Amino acid sequence: MLTTLNRRTILKAGAASLAAGMLPSIARGASSKTIRAVMHAPLRATDPVINTAWTGRNHGLNIYDTLFAMDSKFQIRPQMVESHEVSSDGLTYTFVLRPGLAFHDGAPVTSADVIPSLQRWGKRDTMGGRMMGFVAELKPVDQRTFQIVLKSPYGQVLQTLAKPASIFPFIMPARLAQQPPEQPVTEFIGSGPFRFLPSEFQPGSRAAYERNPNYVPRAEAPDGLAGGKVVKIDRYEWISMPDMQTAANALSNGEIDFLEAPPHDLLPKLAQDNKLVVADYNPLGFMSVVRMNWLTEPFNRPEIRQALMYASDQVDWLEAQVGNPDYYQPSAAMFGPNTPFASETGWNGKPDLARAKELLKKGGYNGAPVVMMQGTDSPMLYGSSTVTAQKLRAIGMNVQVLTMDWGSILARRAKAEAATQGGWSVYHYVTTTADLMNPLTNTLIDTRGKASGIPGWPEDAEVEALRAKFAMEPSAEVQKSLADAIQARAYEVVTHIPGGLIKQPVCHAKALSGIVAAPAPLFWNVEKV
Repeated sequence: MLTTLNRRTILKAGAASLAAGMLPSIARGASSKTIRAVMHAPLRATDPVINTAWTGRNHGLNIYDTLFAMDSKFQIRPQMVESHEVSSDGLTYTFVLRPGLAFHDGAPVTSADVIPSLQRWGKRDTMGGRMMGFVAELKPVDQRTFQIVLKSPYGQVLQTLAKPASIFPFIMPARLAQQPPEQPVTEFIGSGPFRFLPSEFQPGSRAAYERNPNYVPRAEAPDGLAGGKVVKIDRYEWISMPDMQTAANALSNGEIDFLEAPPHDLLPKLAQDNKLVVADYNPLGFMSVVRMNWLTEPFNRPEIRQALMYASDQVDWLEAQVGNPDYYQPSAAMFGPNTPFASETGWNGKPDLARAKELLKKGGYNGAPVVMMQGTDSPMLYGSSTVTAQKLRAIGMNVQVLTMDWGSILARRAKAEAATQGGWSVYHYVTTTADLMNPLTNTLIDTRGKASGIPGWPEDAEVEALRAKFAMEPSAEVQKSLADAIQARAYEVVTHIPGGLIKQPVCHAKALSGIVAAPAPLFWNVEKV
């Protein structure tokens, strides 16, 4: 637990630098079938193949569809696909699209749209790119039938097409999908259950969607990201409101209907409001993460990375981030707890300061500055960073804390320069467990170094060899043993440090019902009375 600091004093210390916002003008008297939602962040970039943030994912789930999806039991279920079969040699996958699929402009969805959509996505997505490395040909057979022909067996074809994490393999019209992957599309036409309203889009402020009256949902009940997407509202409006206290007041006053990420400090008060519901619809939750820069001192040495891990205490981080044990769970699982590849081996999440000091000495630590980027516009990031700075100083490290907003962190973390020359050493962030649950989607254990393009740039041939074996392995039992080996090696070299599981309930008006439990906020199946 925290000693000289507690969560409230941490937040108070950062109050001067936390971002605040004003309540935007919200039209009253709109349709009772309109849901107004304040999400965790505003929508700015609208191409979900380029915008890899959760905002791009959430936007894409509204207007596009996918060939397959994962249900709440981690089973792969067909979505746009009616049927599929695999050849006896495991090299040819044949897919038949559902009849009646149509884009928002009325054009039918055909194999000619699917193939360039997958090709564009495969050039941007890590897991998609890995699969494409095994692909000999994406082949249209007829308007509704296409094939993925492999050069050699690959054990993750359906898992890749159904991945529940960014970047999703959304299907868009061929004329849009044929654009270069680094060039954002400017026309937002999908075949999904909602239509995007570009005339109402105010980047960073407001986005609006309307029900797609021509969408034909699957017959199955919704289950996770899979099943029938039956839209029971007329419109969904994504509203930006940076100050969460203002947003909570707006929710209580009936000016909005849904708050995606209310601060944990506000949950007890919100739960007492009989007009509101506080509920957790994301069973996978979020993982707190500490990321280090492998390219520059001091964390370019494994002993120093290990020293940081053994100086750390997950409960201290989680208390600073959340402050209520009902909403967090210490966990060493690099693929997230309660997932198919979950394992709690490798680290017990507790500090061993004597060992940390020994590792510093063994690693030859010479007082090189630890440049920590501390987010000021998130109480979670501010609090956990403060704890880590305190822990590192306690074992004798020279910590320099740079406070900045999240946008500045994103810009600076891309710099590979030395920490003292505009680069960085370490920072905290939070990611969705859905992004981590498969060794091929988990960017935290992507150990290709600078070739990965992923800030932190860990590099380890042994982890990469294990991930390559995992990709080709069809047996679920062997996949689990490989995932365990990947986690063991990742802890040995300290690719990153898991900070534990964070549960993030939403709060919504009691008038809403039918919300689907999933790793992303979904507005199909939701009714408003």
